[in-house]
Amino acid sequence: MADAVQWIARRRVTLGFACGAIAGWLARPTRGSLLAGFVVAAIGEALRIWAAGHLEKGREVTMTGPYRFTRHPLYLGSTIMGVGLAIAAHSVIVAALVLGYLAVTLAAAIGREEEHLTEKFGAAYPAYRDGFARGDARRFSLRRAATNREYRALIGFCVAFALLALRLR
Repeated sequence: MADAVQWIARRRVTLGFACGAIAGWLARPTRGSLLAGFVVAAIGEALRIWAAGHLEKGREVTMTGPYRFTRHPLYLGSTIMGVGLAIAAHSVIVAALVLGYLAVTLAAAIGREEEHLTEKFGAAYPAYRDGFARGDARRFSLRRAATNREYRALIGFCVAFALLALRLR
């Protein structure tokens, strides 16, 4: 079971492209669904940008910005984006595919990531996870978001909605 979880966690992006292709093929967006889905997905991407602008990946347990409120704001943002894409696609089958993909892959990724953070940072991560640690104040940095390659999610967001717009009925 642990091997399967690791396999899923490592291949979640590749699996996402495959699910995205299927979702695009099955999508039947309308102008209303595309607009509503865009707004929801944009909120998710904004959360991801905010999180990436605070994240010092591999250096510390980040506790500022959205990390004050949730341990996994990048995954929460991705989930909100997925819901937005499902709304935009205007398809129950696509919604089930997106939600199934997110449930399986993000659960695997979160478990793997929490193990890694505990190994790397010792007691600091469990203390943060359990609500006993607070980080130093840090301002949001667009440069930090770019260093964390958040532009890739933003490009994916734009491409996905452009492709859905081409499928308008």
